[in-house]
Amino acid sequence: MPHSVSLINTIAAGLGLALVLGFLATRLRLPALVGYLLAGVIIGPFTPGFVADAGIAAQLAEIGVMLLMFGVGLHFSLDDLLAVRKVALPGALVQMAVATLFGAALASWWGWSPGGALVFGLALSVASTVVLLRALESLGILETFTGRIAIGWLVVEDLAMVLVLVLLPPLAGALGGAAVADAGPPVWQTLGLTLLQVGGFVLLMLVVGRRVFPWVLWQVARTNSRELFTLCVVAAAVSIAFASAALFGVSFALGAFFAGVVMRESEFSHRAAQESLPLRDAFAVLFFVSVGMLFDPSVLVERPLQVLAVVLVIVVGKSVAACALVLLLRYPLGTALTVSASLAQIGEFSFILAALGGSLGLLPPEGQSLLLAGALISIASNPLWFSLIGPLQQWLHAHSSFARGLESRDDPLAELPMHTEAKYLSRQVVLVGYGRVGRRIAAALAANDIPFVVAEQNRAIVEQLRGEGMAAVWGDAADPSVLIQAHIARARVLVIATADAMNVRQMIEAARTLNPSIETVIRSHNEDEARLLTQQDAVTVCLGEQELAQAMARTVLARAAGA
Repeated sequence: MPHSVSLINTIAAGLGLALVLGFLATRLRLPALVGYLLAGVIIGPFTPGFVADAGIAAQLAEIGVMLLMFGVGLHFSLDDLLAVRKVALPGALVQMAVATLFGAALASWWGWSPGGALVFGLALSVASTVVLLRALESLGILETFTGRIAIGWLVVEDLAMVLVLVLLPPLAGALGGAAVADAGPPVWQTLGLTLLQVGGFVLLMLVVGRRVFPWVLWQVARTNSRELFTLCVVAAAVSIAFASAALFGVSFALGAFFAGVVMRESEFSHRAAQESLPLRDAFAVLFFVSVGMLFDPSVLVERPLQVLAVVLVIVVGKSVAACALVLLLRYPLGTALTVSASLAQIGEFSFILAALGGSLGLLPPEGQSLLLAGALISIASNPLWFSLIGPLQQWLHAHSSFARGLESRDDPLAELPMHTEAKYLSRQVVLVGYGRVGRRIAAALAANDIPFVVAEQNRAIVEQLRGEGMAAVWGDAADPSVLIQAHIARARVLVIATADAMNVRQMIEAARTLNPSIETVIRSHNEDEARLLTQQDAVTVCLGEQELAQAMARTVLARAAGA
């Protein structure tokens, strides 16, 4: 047996202990990731007993980040990213600025240098993509409009952090840290070069990658080898991520994300997502274990008030700022609360920035300990904030006239224009969601001269539909006021084409209250959920896999009969 087994020890101890503690956490009605984090603390260097190799664990965690971001890219098209740019781009940049100010002010109060305060604030401003993805997947809202806003928000944060990591070394001397021995080119030249590199990478992936990588996947699929197909998927995720970092200076996570985006153009993208799922889950667990390994529990005893202040900035300061920004951009309260909960944690980029700040002499040693404590507590508590979104929204509606005003505020897109034709106000179809599925349903209705009204959460889509002369209202259809504006009371059919499984029941109940005889057609990918929904009167559920199988069966039977 070989003597050097650090990799095996780390994987065996990390996964084994994570399994035990994750199971115990779920039995105690806690998120499983709490158990994963505790597993990392136990095998970390700051607790007695076995100590795993932190360097190997960190590299395994990086692979997990790559695979997770690759999976997101497989489900997240460029159109989805562009659709949320009006909220994700300004929202992410302003929220990062506000959180940086909060963190920097706190560090300055503690007597840190301006450079250390700036690095500390920036580290608190960026959320963990891995934690967000796990939360959105567990809630079933990853592919909803709100989920796309949250993902787009973090993509903008990742791009901003790439620039920060590149610009920090040449600015270290001016910020009070250790000046880099080789000063290199001026800052403006470094910034311009970085922007060119990132832009070149994105352009290369979208122009060349969208043609080359799907073709490669098709060629491998033709071999009918499952092993080669899985190898191709994993190799694409890891290799493209590594090449993007080495050649263009972008992060592993961002490189893997765009690799998934271009792979999505392939007809085998769904299979690629399924094949990589087990590896993504296993390495995601190792990510949380590696975070736990970095945590020194003694900081909770030595600096409890400072830890509390850091957690408040992460959980309260960032969340309130994000919620306010989304509301200012005139999006629903539910969307604002979901985005704010998504950002109530910090993760991988915070650790990278803290390590760089420490090596440049900017961030004091206690800074990294406080960041790790804040990360551990915020990650462990993040599922709690998501679980409170629904009850908090209901409570605000019941007790706050301001919250009710947010939903009913005067907005030209929130109601149909006065000149809307009568055919859209009675015996029409109300279509909730204008995504990939809703768009096709709308085309079929239009082709058959059946009037319909679209209810959509994306303001940009509603503006576009209004410009094309279509009847559309903006808002969350789970809110009865949106269905009222779509004239659901006199409609013939309600079609729920959105993937938002959380609010389907609320939409049905609201529609039934306003129109007891309404017929409802719903899309679903969950057999259990579909079975429960079909038990209700006048509800038809189209299950994705079932409809596909029936269509294929009809084609096969027709071909067989013809033969």
